Amino acid sequence: MNISEPDRIRILLHDLGDHVRQCVLNARRENDIADLAVIARESIADTIYGIDRISEDAISAWFIDRWPATIPVELVMEGVDPRYPVTFPEKIPPEQTEVKIILDPIDGTRGIMYDKRAAWFLAGVAPQRGPANRLSDIEVAVMVELPTTKQWRADRFSAIRGHGVFSDSVNVLTGEIQPHSVKPSTASDMLHGFGYISRFLPAGKALTAAVEEQLWDRLYANVPGKEVVLFEDQYISTGGQFCELLSGHDRMIADIRPLVFKKLGITSALCCHPYDVATALVLQEAGIILESPDGGPMDGPLDTTSPISWVGYANPRLADHIRPVLRAVLKEMLDAKPS
Repeated sequence: MNISEPDRIRILLHDLGDHVRQCVLNARRENDIADLAVIARESIADTIYGIDRISEDAISAWFIDRWPATIPVELVMEGVDPRYPVTFPEKIPPEQTEVKIILDPIDGTRGIMYDKRAAWFLAGVAPQRGPANRLSDIEVAVMVELPTTKQWRADRFSAIRGHGVFSDSVNVLTGEIQPHSVKPSTASDMLHGFGYISRFLPAGKALTAAVEEQLWDRLYANVPGKEVVLFEDQYISTGGQFCELLSGHDRMIADIRPLVFKKLGITSALCCHPYDVATALVLQEAGIILESPDGGPMDGPLDTTSPISWVGYANPRLADHIRPVLRAVLKEMLDAKPS
């Protein structure tokens, strides 16, 4: 089952991402950091800050005003109670919708609300299959950069399954749009390049660091000066991490927080969720290997709560180089079994 008018939907979501970007830029100019960083509410998926409420309101208004009634849609995103589905046209039953869109209005809230680093609007579109919908059903994906106030350029990436990647950049001062290339790294190893395993927060940081140290030690034990053979730049946003892989800045990134939390007996929602990886299709269409850390497919339900672990390799040769060692380390240190 395929969605109809995929390119029209892709362009519409570009427009929505641009709308969210402008709302975020306006909020940054008009509010103090303290106002944007105040906790608005706690959900089972994440902490919702003041800046998140701005994007949620912007998205609701945009769908009411601009989403075509000829493509009935169900919306899945943070802040939407699954017991009360959100659909457009409003109040249409979910089973009568054609597509399901999973959204992360601001991926990287903590960075953008302090104006430290760009965040991302993320959206994935799948044919409506009700509760059976999976990430692997997504056929259209869109990423739009939400820049800091000192940035003049915001990148956009999108994909339609089987049709490759579309990418450009928007001058946020003038509105001019320029082509922007996607260039994942072609390196076959990690030497003198950037890559890491995510460890943003105190929970599980020491164990994650130990896993990563074992990974690099086993891969490059005999490399002279191995203490400085690779570098890391932790980007606290899955969309941002995806951009770094697409742009050729990072060669390998992994997020194994659910595996680490399970090993340590930690109950926490502060891990990757399906809406964070809703644009995996963009990377896959660019030739990047995005998979489960055990080497199987990265998949999960289209909801806001399921924990997701993933690893991205810039190219197949790099995946073949790292994957077996990473699997061995995860099995020994985290009791991670192949799926």
